[in-house]
Amino acid sequence: MSRSFLFLLASARPDGNSELLARAAAQQLGADTEQTWLDLTRLPLADYVDERHAPGGATDGDEVEAALHRATLDASDIVIVSPLYWYSVSSYAKRYLDYWSKWLSTPDPGFKEKMAGRTLWGVTAMAHPQEELAEPLRLTLHHTAA
Repeated sequence: MSRSFLFLLASARPDGNSELLARAAAQQLGADTEQTWLDLTRLPLADYVDERHAPGGATDGDEVEAALHRATLDASDIVIVSPLYWYSVSSYAKRYLDYWSKWLSTPDPGFKEKMAGRTLWGVTAMAHPQEELAEPLRLTLHHTAA
């Protein structure tokens, strides 16, 4: 499989430090590496509602969710570009990751197997000099990837 990076911008501040870092890193990728950039702050993605145990199961998603699901599966590498907000990823990144809960069971019970072998990256900037404050963010991405 050729490399295809999905960069998911998730900062409440356009052109922030995390995005600048991600764009600098992306310049180091080979010319034959496909890059898709989506700004989660501009996508009209509905807040996640956990319907997995509702009568009748989860409802089908809208076009925005379907496009995000497809973009996720089309990528060999998913890059969460989020500053450190309250010790973790931004609410935009968290909402995207919440949808993984749905995709793991419905409408795509094969999501986990399809994601096997892909790489989840994180690009973040933080204002605090104490790196341990970013540990919850690191663990969020680590456990999601696992």
